[in-house]
Amino acid sequence: MHAVSTSLPGLFGARSTARPDFAEVAEASLDRVYRYLLYLTRDASLAEDLTGETFERALRSWRRYDPRRGEPIGWLCRIARSAALDRFRADERRRARERRYASDAGEVAEEPFVEGLSPELECALAGLSAADREVIVLRVVLELDAAETALLLGISATACTTRLNRALQRLEDRMESNALA
Repeated sequence: MHAVSTSLPGLFGARSTARPDFAEVAEASLDRVYRYLLYLTRDASLAEDLTGETFERALRSWRRYDPRRGEPIGWLCRIARSAALDRFRADERRRARERRYASDAGEVAEEPFVEGLSPELECALAGLSAADREVIVLRVVLELDAAETALLLGISATACTTRLNRALQRLEDRMESNALA
């Protein structure tokens, strides 16, 4: 019988009953969990968001991890899959609400996003998804902090900040493309 050499004995080799340190498990598993989520979602930015959410959930429930029931990577992948399915379901519910709202709204004249905005900015905001507009409204217009916004959106504060940064980047890109047109 030969031993498997890893930097963390028991992490990916023979099962151990000793609980490994979470930081060591996270460091050893980060790339594998990300690759799993990338394969599952086929979207690098979504996989990044879900990887962060996975490790946040894992840290919160680390005391419930039982090394006798399986390797840390399996446990982390179960958490990652759950996070991905939760996101897919939430996105589907959001799209259903948007479709329902769009069919109910009909040809109603759209209110300005925020009073006093330039027509160019208003046009760029209108071109964003509802999720992007929502996070911008909560963080920029209503000036809620990341924790409050995250709680309202049902995501982590880190995911909220990432979502805001990406929404603002898309807004900037739209502004630039509209200026060039």
